[in-house]
Amino acid sequence: MKNIHLTGFSEKDFGAILNQYKYNLHPGDIIAGTIFHQESQGFLVDVGVNIAGYLPIDEVLLSSYNNGYDLKYLINNTREFFILAYNKDRQQLLLSVRRLDYIRAWKRIKQLESEDIILDVSIFNLNKGGILTVLEGLQSFIPRSHLIAFTNYEFIVKYHLPCKLLLADEKNNKIILSHKLALLDLYSDLLKVGKFVYGQISQIKQYGIFITIYGIPALLHISEIGYEYIRNINHTFQIGNKIKVKIIHVDMQQARLSVSRKELI
Repeated sequence: MKNIHLTGFSEKDFGAILNQYKYNLHPGDIIAGTIFHQESQGFLVDVGVNIAGYLPIDEVLLSSYNNGYDLKYLINNTREFFILAYNKDRQQLLLSVRRLDYIRAWKRIKQLESEDIILDVSIFNLNKGGILTVLEGLQSFIPRSHLIAFTNYEFIVKYHLPCKLLLADEKNNKIILSHKLALLDLYSDLLKVGKFVYGQISQIKQYGIFITIYGIPALLHISEIGYEYIRNINHTFQIGNKIKVKIIHVDMQQARLSVSRKELI
């Protein structure tokens, strides 16, 4: 069964075939069955009707990270399947586990999004843009701009990262996570507007200073350094130094802070 050809088939035709056996099944329905035989490109499934069920290999696993798994464990496995279509030539129901898991995964992700909780995610890969991970079996991404500074891939892949959902777009199957948002939540008692905290200077620009506070980036704009005009900001501050600042704004969308030193002068 290397080639499964699905001819044009309407829901009306599908119902007519199944009505011969007095069953009421339609594409999109969920049906229980038992996998009983493995073929080169898929599995045969007993769904309790006089029509065979067929599960292609590429409809088994939700995540591409598991494609190397040995699928023999599926034999004699009883579970639910999503009906994709009916193959009229072979008189087979074309089934999917992946589609069913995909639907259920997005339901859980939407629930996680509504609860706005901190998630503990594993790291699968690292690239220049950020980190690839998996949430509820679906590939997810943590942009570099939403990570604390990291340099050692071997070190970071050994750990789970606390993250929060930044974007959950089911239509485009796009999930973006933020590590910095999770840190803002974890340190919410310390990172409130009006609080005085210490941070380490990471960058010095003409328009201000970037400092890191509990892993969160903060901008000390040149207008918030003091009341007097600063001719050369590099003469006053050095990268690596720790300075005391007051939090004046918390940006939960970009996961960053704005701070001031005016009240410390």
